[in-house]
Amino acid sequence: MTTAIYPGSFDPVTYGHLDVIRRAARISDRLVVGVLVNSEKVPMFSEEERVEMIRESVQDIPNVEVKSFSGLTVDFARKENATFLVRGLRAVTDFEYELQLAQINQKLSPEIDTVFFTTNLKYAYLSSSIVKEVSRYRGDISEFVPENVAKRIYDKQKKE
Repeated sequence: MTTAIYPGSFDPVTYGHLDVIRRAARISDRLVVGVLVNSEKVPMFSEEERVEMIRESVQDIPNVEVKSFSGLTVDFARKENATFLVRGLRAVTDFEYELQLAQINQKLSPEIDTVFFTTNLKYAYLSSSIVKEVSRYRGDISEFVPENVAKRIYDKQKKE
């Protein structure tokens, strides 16, 4: 049984992330979406909220699990018995950073490979940061995130 890890902060999860999740789920028996708790970032959503939003968004994909983690991705991958990591590439600008990550992960855990998915062109411009920026000014984010995520974003911003 092949297990893959798709790590990220997913703050919030976007249609671009969900595209990668669906595609990665097709090539693995078990895909674990790892919601990274990054102490260097101040997220809009708590770890629990991000996990819940992703779970709601992938409930129709039976081989996908969503869990949070902190620390090194390769340590989380070992704990989950993963054989590969999944990463998405939107543009050439992502490549250098993602290559560096893949190489350090390979050095730390030679038994775990990294597989890159190039983004679907309709999501090439999309990032969680852009979604948050557009929503801050009450722009329409319905083409960027699922309805459940958009509602949470707008609700959270009303409270701020």
